[in-house]
Amino acid sequence: MSGLPILVVDDEEEFVSTLVQRLRKRGLSSEGVLTGTAAIAKAADSDFGVVLLDMRLPDMDGALVLQEIKKIRPDSRVVILTGHASASEGEEGIRNGAFDYLIKPVEFETLLEKLHTAGNHGP
Repeated sequence: MSGLPILVVDDEEEFVSTLVQRLRKRGLSSEGVLTGTAAIAKAADSDFGVVLLDMRLPDMDGALVLQEIKKIRPDSRVVILTGHASASEGEEGIRNGAFDYLIKPVEFETLLEKLHTAGNHGP
């Protein structure tokens, strides 16, 4: 996978903490934030190769966060994470610049594979 770090954006603190810890155990540099505002600020400060973005955040819609991240870092690959049974949010995200999407709950190995694919996909 790319040496660029992964930014995990989700409003569930335990999910973010656990996922960041598991990614780091696999040797992947990663950070987590709980709000869209924090995600945009992190994207402005650091170049994350892959952003794992939940579409439902407490302070703003994930679609807006996606747009802002793509303005700041057009080459970032954003993988949308949605908890809805319908894939419509993920498909809309792809139309708006996301690399791909996953539907929660997702197996860790499936998530790793998607992050690996996104991280190795050149700008």
